[in-house]
Amino acid sequence: MSKEEFFKLVEEIQASDYYRKPLAFGIARVDRGQKNSDKILQATFPYINWNENFGSAAIFQKALVDAGISLGDDTEAVFDVTRDFVTNALSMCKPWIPEAIGEEHKNVQAMKYLDRLPDGELVNFRVVFLFEDAAPKSVEAVYLKLYALSLGKAPLRSLNLSGAFGVLHNVAWSGNTPIELEWLREHELELKMSGQFPIIDAVDKFPRFLQHVIPADNTRILDAAKVRMGAQLAAGTTVMPGASYINFNAGTLGPVMVEGRISSSAVVGKGSDVGGGASILGVLSGTSGNPISIGENCLLGANSVTGIPLGDGCIVDAGIAVLEGTKFRMSEADYERIKEANPEWDAEYKEFYKGRELAGLNGLHFRQDSTTGQMKVFRSNKEVKLNEELH
Repeated sequence: MSKEEFFKLVEEIQASDYYRKPLAFGIARVDRGQKNSDKILQATFPYINWNENFGSAAIFQKALVDAGISLGDDTEAVFDVTRDFVTNALSMCKPWIPEAIGEEHKNVQAMKYLDRLPDGELVNFRVVFLFEDAAPKSVEAVYLKLYALSLGKAPLRSLNLSGAFGVLHNVAWSGNTPIELEWLREHELELKMSGQFPIIDAVDKFPRFLQHVIPADNTRILDAAKVRMGAQLAAGTTVMPGASYINFNAGTLGPVMVEGRISSSAVVGKGSDVGGGASILGVLSGTSGNPISIGENCLLGANSVTGIPLGDGCIVDAGIAVLEGTKFRMSEADYERIKEANPEWDAEYKEFYKGRELAGLNGLHFRQDSTTGQMKVFRSNKEVKLNEELH
């Protein structure tokens, strides 16, 4: 088969009755339960296709159909990798096999790898398709979406992850290996008597980011436990140890210093500094279900709490909480300066504003008067700038 014949075949497949254009697809290696082999504990995708490589998608679908497998009409589809599927797919990819090395033709590389495996090992591999962004129904679908977020192929907060916690299993993580808790309990005595009880790093439904993702060269994560799979870290982000943490579907949009907590669905703009122990609230933490965005070049002081979106160039002083219902005093002079920095803000002047009324404004400085205890907001006159050598 020539390359021209390959492209013609792809066109024929895509015009067929069975072809379904996918949102995403990929080959996953699955970890099965030690007690129940039908239970999928984890899905590892060496490469994911997200709104791309539709030629490979067509070949995979024809290989499945030729092996007697129906694609169905659900929003997602997960199939066991069989010898017939591998053979069928490779036979249609012959023009690309010599070029499938390094960064080229990852899907063909995956099939070449599977072709070398004995039949008994193929049972640990699945081919996964997502046809639309619906609530995930399988462990494999959840992981495919987590990969899309962590690899930056899908924007944060853009995917439907409803019910993901109910789909995933709570397991003991020993390095990259998930272990059924029930199996551990049943074998605890013999494992401990023989000195083979595993080192348990965590018990969670989600793995750690670094178990699946290789970050950019100038991104630093000083403690693997501080970033959950499904987080997204832009190049130049530094995650320090201690009180820092980045949850799934949350992360950074540029170089950011993270020494505090970025809760699920929270997003931090480039050049910002999340100080030691500072917390950005998630959608279940008093934000009325509204995800929080922190703008560029902001500073969240140590042990502060932010529960409203912030624009660019904002400062929250150490130790204070900026919440939707918190009342802040603003002078008339600062009102004029803040209005100048935010000409679209149409609020009339009044002495006190609730946090929700200040959400998303640029150039705010939140502070607590140390003599009266009164919460105040000013027009910030300080520039937040990260040390470029560190990012």
